[in-house]
Amino acid sequence: MQYDMLLLRFGEITVKGRNRSRFEKAALAHVQDLLKAYPATEIKKEYGRIYVVLHGEPAAKIIDLLKNVFGVTSISPVKVANSEIEEITAQAVSFIESMNIAKETTFKLNARRVWKKFPVSSHDMNQIISSPILKACSHLKVDVRNPEIELRIEVREQGTYLFSEVVPAAGGFPRGTNGKAMLLLSGGIDSPVAGWSAMRRGLEIECVHFHSYPFTSKKAEEKVIDLAQVLSGYYGQIKLHLVPFTEIQTTLAQGKHDSVMITLMRRAMLRIASALAERNNALALVTGDSLGQVASQTLASMNVIGRATTLPILRPLVTTDKEEIVSLAQQIGTYELSILPYEDCCTLFVPRSPSTNPNLHVIEKIEAALPQLDEQINEAVSGTETIMIRPGEAVIRRSEAEPVVQDKWF
Repeated sequence: MQYDMLLLRFGEITVKGRNRSRFEKAALAHVQDLLKAYPATEIKKEYGRIYVVLHGEPAAKIIDLLKNVFGVTSISPVKVANSEIEEITAQAVSFIESMNIAKETTFKLNARRVWKKFPVSSHDMNQIISSPILKACSHLKVDVRNPEIELRIEVREQGTYLFSEVVPAAGGFPRGTNGKAMLLLSGGIDSPVAGWSAMRRGLEIECVHFHSYPFTSKKAEEKVIDLAQVLSGYYGQIKLHLVPFTEIQTTLAQGKHDSVMITLMRRAMLRIASALAERNNALALVTGDSLGQVASQTLASMNVIGRATTLPILRPLVTTDKEEIVSLAQQIGTYELSILPYEDCCTLFVPRSPSTNPNLHVIEKIEAALPQLDEQINEAVSGTETIMIRPGEAVIRRSEAEPVVQDKWF
């Protein structure tokens, strides 16, 4: 079927009162950005909805693109008819016939007269239009309570919309409407999913990755860049901060406090991420912690690690289990990258028996005995390379002839 238009619906932003227009404008801007690749399309905005007039552009490809727009809960491809009962009826019959529906499929017609000057009531339209549909498609069975197919008809002054399919979309809040946070992005399965979940709640994210070259390979770094590129596909563009962590990790490893090595590492990471957050006007940190998954994600460990920063730590996955996280990673397209076998800094110096119940006083005492740690953290912040990741674009690195995209403070 050649559809004329797409209907995009909003979700919870419709209950935002006076702030509603701000959320809707952000969603509209996101749709406009994505549709630059389809210049023939035309965007129309109505209260609580966005319409995309296709003008011959492919509906299926554009739906695949727009279903990732945060704030949009569902999309329906629409046929448009003039608001005259004869044409509406003819279009409705043609619509159902084109669906090649199997025998005994249950069916319901749901007509609604939004334009109150239309001379036929909603109730009468259901009767007038159903009869020719059932005559043309005698194998259909009417079921008004739980139909397999529901043809919806909305009569408006500018035209009548006919649609049946409802494609689920990302939902949540439009991009960047709830502030900015720094995502601690490893090469694993969890943190990219946490980043996507944070973006879905309206957060702008900047990614922070810690690398331990030459202990970790450049392949591990490239893998993280690829993961950030997948995330940028949901947002438009994302900054990635690549933090040199080798010196800090070496210092911590030489301390011979094996059981709390992970705790010490993560506290140092939070301190660096907090400094980057302050300089980039971010108000929170996002991590991929899932309660109880590993030693550093027990409640006691998260408490001691979290004391290293005064910023709020957002943990979108904290109550989800691994199967749920893997399923979401597959859905958003990060899973196949995450399982590539390249070690990151978190897999180095991992003790055989990490503490699941670290003591804050002991941890602070160990850190106080490492006077070089503060200086190394400052050096790591200063030595951070920042690159801009855009979907489908090659990444420009600092080592190349062209200057990298960096913040003003560098």
